[in-house]
Amino acid sequence: MPDWFAGNALLGLGAAGLWGVGDFSGGMGVKFAGGGVGAALRVVLLSHLTSFSVLLVVALALGDPFPHGRLLAWGLAAGVAGGTSLSAFYVALSRGAMGASAAVSGVLAAAIPAIVAMVADGAPGWRKGVGFFVAGVAIWMIAAGDAAHEQASTMWLAIGAGAGFGLYFVALKYAGAGGVIWPMATARIGSISTCTLILLALRGAGTVKITRRVAGWVSVTAMFDTSGNMLFVAATRAGRLDVAAVLASLYPASTILLAAWMIKERPTKRQGWGMAVAGVAVVLIAV
Repeated sequence: MPDWFAGNALLGLGAAGLWGVGDFSGGMGVKFAGGGVGAALRVVLLSHLTSFSVLLVVALALGDPFPHGRLLAWGLAAGVAGGTSLSAFYVALSRGAMGASAAVSGVLAAAIPAIVAMVADGAPGWRKGVGFFVAGVAIWMIAAGDAAHEQASTMWLAIGAGAGFGLYFVALKYAGAGGVIWPMATARIGSISTCTLILLALRGAGTVKITRRVAGWVSVTAMFDTSGNMLFVAATRAGRLDVAAVLASLYPASTILLAAWMIKERPTKRQGWGMAVAGVAVVLIAV
């Protein structure tokens, strides 16, 4: 087995797979909760409360020290960026925009950490650089739909979500210097606080129905999103941020595949070719 399978490349790919499942289930939860900003905020809030409860129990059981100073600040900043961007992304997904919205957010989520890593750690080498470009093309091919049918407001949500995801990746990487469990827990504190404040400011924003079905989707979202985040933190600790972030940003692939299986949204030929291109990108980046 090649050495790269033991490094951050495999961890980044694992995060992508888990995040894709979490995004699909989150979008479905928002859809069944009524759609809109209020539903998205509540789904994010409930899923993050669920994951925070589990993370807190694990951290206390392991006796991990609570982070302070810059580590705490980075964790909280990650939560603020992650909570707001995830809410925006779920609104886009709940509107049926699992196409161009996912593509735009995925490309931006990969580009911002890649730029930060190149400034902080230097150029990654020509092969990885080509791989990053190919991965960007693959993300677009996999997730892009017909932009003419996307609402302008939805596209702006996707742009904001992608930028937020990119900032989240960067903040979580630096928070992860102090471990894996507490960075995720402090990020949840940031996202829970942010979503709560936004909900209080938007009281009465739409009808929201938290049914048993919605609660089920929230539970699935919490499990896969948190697991993906932990793999991503581990990936950034095992190697370069740009490698982890670019490979993790291939998450639209698993979202599209799951949509094809669960709600019969058949992948297009372009998406099929995009997944093949993604395989080329993985090889270029990881070897």
